[in-house]
Amino acid sequence: MLNTFTFNQPIFLLFIPLFLLLNHFKSSKKDAYYFPHLQLYSQTKVPSKDLQRILKYLMILFAILALADPIVYSPHKSIKKNAIDIVLALDTSGSMSMYGFDAKKYKKNRLEVVKEVVNSFIKRCSDDRIGLVAFGTHSSILSPLSFDKKPQAQLIQGLEIGVLGKSTALIDAIVSSTQLLKNSQSKSKIMILLSDGEDSSSKTPLSIALKLAKKYGIKIYTIIIDKSNSDMMQIIAKANKTKAYNPNNKEALERVYNEIETLEKSNIEYHILSLPQHHYQYFLLLALFSALLLLLISKKREVI
Repeated sequence: MLNTFTFNQPIFLLFIPLFLLLNHFKSSKKDAYYFPHLQLYSQTKVPSKDLQRILKYLMILFAILALADPIVYSPHKSIKKNAIDIVLALDTSGSMSMYGFDAKKYKKNRLEVVKEVVNSFIKRCSDDRIGLVAFGTHSSILSPLSFDKKPQAQLIQGLEIGVLGKSTALIDAIVSSTQLLKNSQSKSKIMILLSDGEDSSSKTPLSIALKLAKKYGIKIYTIIIDKSNSDMMQIIAKANKTKAYNPNNKEALERVYNEIETLEKSNIEYHILSLPQHHYQYFLLLALFSALLLLLISKKREVI
């Protein structure tokens, strides 16, 4: 789509033929300037009278064009994003202190590896709102749904083993995540629940947590980072008709988050808008510049 040029007040363009007509009828008369502060100057050799006439015409032409308000309509893309609201629920229980989940960096515990992978995932989800929940013996909301990823990355980086107790309140984490998502207006509300064990300290029954998630249209993905599958995580995934993932190393965990990101893409629509850009000020400056030159030349002739 190309730029479109037009005038906002084209009626002022009628002054151009009117000026030419008046100038034609007075051509047989003695030359005069019909502007304040300008007088009729005597004929001189330098600068030529033709230059003054050209500047006078330019000054009037530019002034008329400025009054007509020239506009250029430029095409711009308007982007409508249907962002996805995602809550990441992360296990910080004592069992997350085990080593060996990253074969390349064996001494890193499970939580340290998870934090690296999750922070990379958050950076990629720039068009989506992210919320954070951490759980151990208790569940806690770390961050509300937000597009601001930098403080969330800092919060994740600051997580430590056992900061919320060493047990696993898996079901309570679902309830906390639901609290963040229940008032969301997004068409897609996602919860990614990551743990390495069964529930051992929740106060809410699983059936109640699942009913709440279903009531508010929340889809739950489960990730169990352990050699054996978690029965509860399988039940949660089955109830939500999603997949229960079981990565056994960092690379596999990265692939899981990549797959979820692919399955839950933001819906982005593009609309082309034509926005007007006014350019009268440039013609007004040219008119003033022509008037200034005309005044300087006239003054010079007066001195001569």
